[in-house]
Amino acid sequence: MTVLAPSRSEPWPSLPLEAWSGTYATLHLWTQVVGKVRLAQSPWVNHSWHVTLYVTARGLTTSPIPYGKRTFQIDFDFVDHRLMVQSSDGGAAGFALEPQSVAAFYARLMAEMGKLDFQVSIHRTPNEVADPVRFDQDETHRVYDREYANRFWRVLVQADRVFKQFRTRFIGKCSPVHFFWGAPDLAVTRFSGRRAPEHPGGIPHLPDWVTREAYSHEVSSCGFWPGGGPIPHAAFYSYAYPEPTGFSAQPVEPGEAFYSTDLREFILPYDVVWQSQSPDETLLQFLQTTYEAAANLAKWDRPSLERAER
Repeated sequence: MTVLAPSRSEPWPSLPLEAWSGTYATLHLWTQVVGKVRLAQSPWVNHSWHVTLYVTARGLTTSPIPYGKRTFQIDFDFVDHRLMVQSSDGGAAGFALEPQSVAAFYARLMAEMGKLDFQVSIHRTPNEVADPVRFDQDETHRVYDREYANRFWRVLVQADRVFKQFRTRFIGKCSPVHFFWGAPDLAVTRFSGRRAPEHPGGIPHLPDWVTREAYSHEVSSCGFWPGGGPIPHAAFYSYAYPEPTGFSAQPVEPGEAFYSTDLREFILPYDVVWQSQSPDETLLQFLQTTYEAAANLAKWDRPSLERAER
């Protein structure tokens, strides 16, 4: 495990992918386990908005999950490094976030939920990952570096804050700012109000009908992703579905942003943001110019969908 001096005074910490790739892979699967508990117990909401997690002042939360006449929630605490289960009738349980396999994490979570009389069965195969191994059989992914888990959460805190500011500029249908554990990414999505052509699907280990419902309407979506594959670094992204003709060639800001032909979206390296003189303004510039590129080319009714900042 990497031992680093705490750097919690930095609101935008560095997050080099190679330094925490093991923790990233493990934490990704842990969030899938928790997210699938919410999925199993929640009524279906359009575009799968019922499965997401949310950024908190200490980590990530499911928000309240229904269970008969009771509710419960599961929280990751990346300050004290604990996983907590709390119920509406006053019950509480939990365990330490520490190096442990995905199988151990799954077993401990189910045991702690059982102590509070929450019996939930989930689909135990990970989604949107290559060569998935069932959660209860995965002894490979077991790295947990406290420093980098905390850094990742602090990046989410800043991204969540700026995304919410960006969201206020839009009065049309818009998603919450929420954490999708499939990719995983923190995202916010704007809708033009028009239907979209059927999505081709094809996302690994995700049913096509889920993808097609998620993209049933025209969107401009942006978010933060820790990186991987063709983008070997943390990054902000922005894409449109359906992608209007000429989108990839549109000038966007800041100048370091580029269009990825692999992902079919604009990418702004996280390092550009946190190293800039004004990270908030740099990120907002990227979010606004990429949205405008999509909305203008697709001829969205922008006057009826937007409002001036107050």
